[in-house]
Amino acid sequence: MTEHTIRGFVGSDEAGMLAFAHALPEHDLLFLGRDLRHPRVVAAWLAAIAEGWIDSVVAECEGAIVGTAAVVRDPLGWSGHVGEVRLLVSAERRGAGLGRDLLEATFAIAGQRGLSKLTARMTPDQTGSIALFESLGFRAEALLRDQVRDGNGQLHDLAILSHDAGAAAARRQAIGLE
Repeated sequence: MTEHTIRGFVGSDEAGMLAFAHALPEHDLLFLGRDLRHPRVVAAWLAAIAEGWIDSVVAECEGAIVGTAAVVRDPLGWSGHVGEVRLLVSAERRGAGLGRDLLEATFAIAGQRGLSKLTARMTPDQTGSIALFESLGFRAEALLRDQVRDGNGQLHDLAILSHDAGAAAARRQAIGLE
């Protein structure tokens, strides 16, 4: 498998992100709240990065985006200590450690931003994603029935997982990993 590079998501990546999003199955996008295949959604994402509401990275392989991760936060809200993790990996790159690399990048972002809790949302049938998140310390916290509707009108449940980022950072620091 070809190596990948993880770096910040920047404005010049807009076309590459749209191509990446269009290559994903629609089901992979249901947890996002907005359809990432629309240019206005990607433009809003980039604007939120510029405003400091989102920190985002992409995984690139041979000039193409093959994965992305973001930490979305609201520093002005009551939950400014919480970041929502959004992770997407191309179908061809799953099972090769790319998702783990991207998820670990979100831990670094959480540490830089002083976040004490991370959450993630996904449909319960995404067992590979759930296993990845749980392997890195996330735990199931809630299940919202019929929360999202796909393009065919079918309703899907949404699972919410959470991670105590503050405690994990303290453990890493205690053994000299930070």
